[in-house]
Amino acid sequence: MICDLKTMAGQTVQLRGWLHGKRSSGKVCFLVMRDGTGICQCIVEAAMADAFAGALALTHESSFEVTGTVRLDERSPGGAEVAVSGLRCFQVADEFPITRKAHGIDFLMNNRHLWLRSNRPTAILRVRHTVIKAIRDFFDGQGFTLVDMPILVPGAGEDRQSLFPVEYFDEKVFLTQTGQLYLEGACMALGKVYCFGPTFRAEKSKTRRHLTEFWMVEPEVAFAELEDVMALAEDMICAVAGAVVSANRAELEFLGRDVEALGKIAKPFHRLTYSEAVERLRGEPIRRALEEELERDTVRLQGLVAELEACEQSLAGAKKGWQQDKIDARIRELRENVQDLEQDIRARPEHIRLAQSFTWGKDLGGSDETILSRQFDRPVFVTEYPRDAKAFYMKVSPRDPRVVRNFDLLAPEGYGEIIGGSQREENIGTIGESMRAKGLDPEDYPWYLDLRRYGSVPHGGFGLGVERTVAWLCGLKHVRETIAFPRTMGRVYP
Repeated sequence: MICDLKTMAGQTVQLRGWLHGKRSSGKVCFLVMRDGTGICQCIVEAAMADAFAGALALTHESSFEVTGTVRLDERSPGGAEVAVSGLRCFQVADEFPITRKAHGIDFLMNNRHLWLRSNRPTAILRVRHTVIKAIRDFFDGQGFTLVDMPILVPGAGEDRQSLFPVEYFDEKVFLTQTGQLYLEGACMALGKVYCFGPTFRAEKSKTRRHLTEFWMVEPEVAFAELEDVMALAEDMICAVAGAVVSANRAELEFLGRDVEALGKIAKPFHRLTYSEAVERLRGEPIRRALEEELERDTVRLQGLVAELEACEQSLAGAKKGWQQDKIDARIRELRENVQDLEQDIRARPEHIRLAQSFTWGKDLGGSDETILSRQFDRPVFVTEYPRDAKAFYMKVSPRDPRVVRNFDLLAPEGYGEIIGGSQREENIGTIGESMRAKGLDPEDYPWYLDLRRYGSVPHGGFGLGVERTVAWLCGLKHVRETIAFPRTMGRVYP
């Protein structure tokens, strides 16, 4: 594999992969191969007549095999190259639709099956792999048992409005919104459990934080109260962030992520009650900070517009194709940045107004979470939300019956909620009242209420959205890039 070449200097190797790039001087052909583990320059000299002819015939994304000798060269991608002695082509690819020119997001999403071969998606998917492995390693190391939860369920785990109905033989069931309710049953058998799988929300939302199908890890712990669950979440996030910084520094730097910011992710995380968060949103310091940020972004927008105009002028004078491609790519990038920043600037006054007039009792919205999380360099816990704004299963606070024993964990730098958790209500009478208050019939959940009849104990857990977490760690604008084939409202292809 290409990733091993730096340890194989002087050895003869055989590599199989796809053509990532090619250039020829007439006497030498330079092939850039990718094999999924990295990229490598393969040098084919004209003296190797058959291999040289085969190399010249290869097109972008053609599949081929080379045999040759490894040479170390820091100038080469990955620090090693291969002097080719033999080449075999598996297939000469048709003209590849994704070129060096920049493409619009709709085109790239429609060709997601091919776009995945590009450097940016592969870097993100490598980070996602590390995140998932680190999560599993963390819970396995803490003595948790993985228990798989059903995807087809008879009713709501969160709210009825976002259920996806499915015909199940002669009855209607739904795609799961969460594994939590069933996981509580497993928790009473095994003590510390977690599930990891896809969940579904039919939310008609087109924000950068929403997918209709996403992956969630959900631990559940018996004999645990809110503080125990928060400590577990804090330790897990530190472990995951540390693993990504350690394993994926090259990918993060390629994506333009501020790795030093991730290096600050350490205990203790910041903590606010919901009521304290509301006071912050309404406060004068937040208003001033937002207005100053708006002024800075307005100046930055002017700079981007000026650079865009300069690039458009230089494009007309560019003579060589590679120069035109480079300038055109920058123009498209600038146009996207200008469009995004213009939208943010237009929305900012309304976000300021909403923050200043925020009413106690509402759930925090995306703009509220963005405003709050931008004030911190580490994740922040927001606890004790109003009972009316949260799910029926959350334990009512014995100190203040208006609020529940829950938390949302907001990722810093404006990324907002990545975890939602709570201590669960273990009293059968209280949870029945909460169900009815949310418009749910307790008679539809007899098995769930059984958990409160037979040896009920204090317990709690949380759910972490993998895609939102990856977006934060990679510094991405939209969660659609964090999964190989995203599902959003209006997109189920490819």
